[in-house]
Amino acid sequence: MAAASAALPGRAHSLAAADYTLDIAPYTLWISPKHSIKTIAYNQQIPGPLLRFREGKPVTIDVTNHTENEEIVHWHGLFLPPDVDGAMEEGTPMIPAGGKARYTFTPTPSGFRWYHTHTFAGTDLKKAQYTGQHGFLMIDPVGHSENPGHFDQEFLLALHDWDGEMTGSADGSMNPEYKFSTINGRVLGFGDPLRVKQGQSILLHILNSSPTEQHWLTLTGHQFRVIALDGNPVPSPQPVPMLRLAPAERVCAIVDMNNPGVWILGEVRKHIQAAGLGIVVEYAGSTGKPAWQQPESLIWNYSQFAASSPAAPASPDAGNIIEIPLVFESRFAGHGAPDHWMINGKSYPNTGTIPLTRGRRYRLKFKNPSSDDHPVHLHRHSFELRSIPKSPDTRGIIKDVVLVESKTEVDVEFTADNPGSTLFHCHQQNHMDEGFMMLFHYAE
Repeated sequence: MAAASAALPGRAHSLAAADYTLDIAPYTLWISPKHSIKTIAYNQQIPGPLLRFREGKPVTIDVTNHTENEEIVHWHGLFLPPDVDGAMEEGTPMIPAGGKARYTFTPTPSGFRWYHTHTFAGTDLKKAQYTGQHGFLMIDPVGHSENPGHFDQEFLLALHDWDGEMTGSADGSMNPEYKFSTINGRVLGFGDPLRVKQGQSILLHILNSSPTEQHWLTLTGHQFRVIALDGNPVPSPQPVPMLRLAPAERVCAIVDMNNPGVWILGEVRKHIQAAGLGIVVEYAGSTGKPAWQQPESLIWNYSQFAASSPAAPASPDAGNIIEIPLVFESRFAGHGAPDHWMINGKSYPNTGTIPLTRGRRYRLKFKNPSSDDHPVHLHRHSFELRSIPKSPDTRGIIKDVVLVESKTEVDVEFTADNPGSTLFHCHQQNHMDEGFMMLFHYAE
């Protein structure tokens, strides 16, 4: 794997042609006939172009930054060297305003990943993940079936929130609230529906690219059969009435189209759907107003997709798993100010580093006594959920983001098998900006 390399415009012409190109530039997104958002996008579209790679086959992507600020592209969920992963904190070079960069790497692992900006926003809700800089990234395994879920159609859906402003919460701290919420850059009723036929099975790849918000989805009259979380197949695919996606989480689900009509796939919470988060699903030959049935409660639990077999006997190495406790807390900064977020009592860049030894197994013990939920992300690795509320012996669910709900504890395990600086952070933009980050370093 080769590192990212910044290139001057003159030199760029002498390089071999890239496999893909991305242009980061200002863009006006029409989310409805009456409302537009001035933002930043990849290749003048939101979401950005689908990038589909073959696992193990090197790729080269040229990125040009047409904005007035430094930028960077993070390849979320891939096992890459730190200088190409797309995080300044790990050592990936920033792309200067008006500059170019070339990313060359060998993509792994296979599955549904995504790419996005990884910059600081602070109180400017027109920067970083508040913009339209997000896109789908699919890594096909070597020798894979083109239709692993036996589906007839495939749809990719990105959930996003727009036009935010900082507002005071009950405890006096500030958090973003949004005027609009979209699927693939459109509010409900604007844009094309998902057109299906009776008897089909459709595969939905759903990404929550929101800078800060969880989303709950249901499709009236249907169920989702979840087959993968964060791009990784689950041990026990299950039918569920709704999905919950924290920021940066992905869900792959099969839906059997066995209930003809015109329906709404949308946010369960009424005020978020009223802000636009929904899309029409239309059967061939069906007409009329899209139907919606309001669920009575919110239902979601990671554990329902876990391995169902009894726990395996403890291996001789079980006692060698190294535990790392990580406590998430905030420090009130005053009325009208964002909280300062801390890991083990310290905010980035003063959180220090934790050394890892290559080949060792680690258990990260997340403890969240705060009043906020936290979707936490480990770069350059995946982890296994091992203990979640009400399921203290969870096994088999592999993710790169997990939501640690307020007043709860979650344990995950991973093997340190990708040397280099490794960033860990809350994927909620305002929490990350206010110090919720730290670095792991391999001790070599």
